[in-house]
Amino acid sequence: MSMQHWNNSHTAQSTIWDQVDEYMNALLIPGDKALEEALEANAEAGLPSYDVTPNQGKFLQLLLQIQGASRVLEIGTLGGYSTIWMARALPEHGRIVTLESEAKHAAVAESNLTRAGLMHKVDLRTGPALTTLPDVKEDYAEPFDLIFIDADKPSNPDYLRWALRLTRPGSLIIGDNIVRDGEVIHAGSTDPRVQGVRTFLEHIGNHPRLEAVALQTVGAKGYDGFVIARVTDAPVTK
Repeated sequence: MSMQHWNNSHTAQSTIWDQVDEYMNALLIPGDKALEEALEANAEAGLPSYDVTPNQGKFLQLLLQIQGASRVLEIGTLGGYSTIWMARALPEHGRIVTLESEAKHAAVAESNLTRAGLMHKVDLRTGPALTTLPDVKEDYAEPFDLIFIDADKPSNPDYLRWALRLTRPGSLIIGDNIVRDGEVIHAGSTDPRVQGVRTFLEHIGNHPRLEAVALQTVGAKGYDGFVIARVTDAPVTK
């Protein structure tokens, strides 16, 4: 297959993925002013368009509700779009701690969360996550019910180590952007993001107290996927 033919085929697939997302979202996810305004504010502030899609945000929200989560940790806030989805799933006494390395992004997120009326459920911390996670551990004695990892991919293995310290049997650990448009299968990749994801997945697969599955996704954000791991109280037979 020529490169031009591959590009044309990929473009055609992406168009179909977009259209299917739009169709499903129109049926299942009502329009939402606060979420739409958050995306507009992110774009106006020049933030990168790394937000989860509406159906991915709803997926996270449903996972929290199924889990009965009241304590959530998000590593990678960006403009707070995914934070809004998850904070809405929490009970009134619930709390989501969200970590953002960039002060500009955190300021936009705080504005979006305030506009959405959710800041009373949010502990937004600014600074590199590997420097703020020790404080989170000190400040929150109870383990988190769910941890969503969606930050710099080379640090994913370190984030996993922290996630295991901050969870309990039954907690969920979710990692985003693990397929990298299929590049994850290339052991010799020179992309540190790909290598970070590969090591992250290997550590999950080899950990005796994690049971996990990875799901490929296609849609408005292209070809990617999630890994969902559950912490167990006994070694998993693999």
